[in-house]
Amino acid sequence: MKYVSTRGSAPALGFADVLLAGLADDGGLYVPDTWPQLSPGTIAGFAGQPYAVAAHDVIAPFVAGEIAEADLRRMCNEAYATFRHRATAPLVEIGPGAWVLELFHGPTLAFKDFAMQLLARLMDHVLARRNERITLLAATSGDTGGAAVEAFAGRSNIDLFVLFPEGRVSPFQQRQMTTTGAANVHALAVKGTFDDCQAMVKAAFNSRDIRRRLAITGVNSINWARIVAQVVYYFTAAVALGAPRVPIAFSVPTGNFGDVFAGYVAKRMGLPLAKLIVATNVNDILARTLATGRYETRGVHATTSPSMDIQVSSNFERLLFEACGRDAATVRRLMAELGTSGSFAIDPVPLAAIREDFAGGMADETEVAATMAETVRETGFLPDPHTAIGIAVGQRFRQPGTPLVALATAHPAKFAAAVEAATGRTPPLPEGFAHLMSGKETLTVIASDQRSFEDYLLSHAGAVKNEV
Repeated sequence: MKYVSTRGSAPALGFADVLLAGLADDGGLYVPDTWPQLSPGTIAGFAGQPYAVAAHDVIAPFVAGEIAEADLRRMCNEAYATFRHRATAPLVEIGPGAWVLELFHGPTLAFKDFAMQLLARLMDHVLARRNERITLLAATSGDTGGAAVEAFAGRSNIDLFVLFPEGRVSPFQQRQMTTTGAANVHALAVKGTFDDCQAMVKAAFNSRDIRRRLAITGVNSINWARIVAQVVYYFTAAVALGAPRVPIAFSVPTGNFGDVFAGYVAKRMGLPLAKLIVATNVNDILARTLATGRYETRGVHATTSPSMDIQVSSNFERLLFEACGRDAATVRRLMAELGTSGSFAIDPVPLAAIREDFAGGMADETEVAATMAETVRETGFLPDPHTAIGIAVGQRFRQPGTPLVALATAHPAKFAAAVEAATGRTPPLPEGFAHLMSGKETLTVIASDQRSFEDYLLSHAGAVKNEV
């Protein structure tokens, strides 16, 4: 299988090269040149299988010919052996036909572990085979950074630079990035927003000087391998609730659009889905886009769901590419308009195609707090603020007879202050995490300035080339 850029000017690459490239060199995002198909029988066969087995079977078509089947199977087994729940991604019923999918049983208590634990092993495998070293860049609104640090800390052929907005992540999230003590991890607190962090990482990818002097890649969901790993739990959850015979709806709290796009990939592979519900907080660019057809950035507001405090949702570009009939010229035009004016309008035909698969809504801070309190009071399930948004928005789109799954993307202990304020309950910290709140932090504060970031990168990366 080959992968093509959403902007049409980068060369088509195989899976291993896409894994290490992250962003395409034309600024676009990679997608498969064709969507692999799973038969109804194959999908139904996931019922009762260990999660790692389903992961191998879903991911295998995307890496065919690049990674040996036995190696991929071993990496899937190793990645998901790190999770604390025997089911890996268990479903919990919270009402008639309503479920939450617990995605917080991994090493950092967030859904990002599903991709990051596998991504680290895939990168290690490819780098060892090629005898190469690489520099990883990650912009995070909270959970990606912690998951990346956990997965890549101490790896000898990888340097990791994580950028997060200073004062805009929870204390638990920050300490997951800053207390590892690993020499190959660099935590950078940026005086700005997540969008500033993301822009700095993207600019580094587009810098000829940085590209010439460093082998860099990304571990944000701009990296295709991140997306494909998250496709798996849509299949396992849907099959547990009757798919492919019964179509399932999913409500996904999202900021950067990667997790919900993974659901779209599952549908393109043959999984019957009723609707993918995009659930946002007050930073509601995605919900507004679905309602109006106009993608328009506004100021970022700090909320109790900081992982969703985003205005530029990178993975939406992948959906635009598909909805526009894979017309890279149209995507280039829209991205150029976004860069110059902060907005663009989607034409009626692709907008209609997007609305066929997606619905969207926003929950403000009052509704988030009320949903946390109501959910634990009536069901016993204690959601974090992000999960509460998925539950609240999902309920607006309930269809009789269609199971609805809200993705529980983080453990409530990661956002203990917000959960306690809303519910009066202090979420218990899982065993093994007490050290985070007392460990020594190592971080560097930098301005939201590209030159400052690139100077730091070149002076701290372990494999800077001599040529300039």
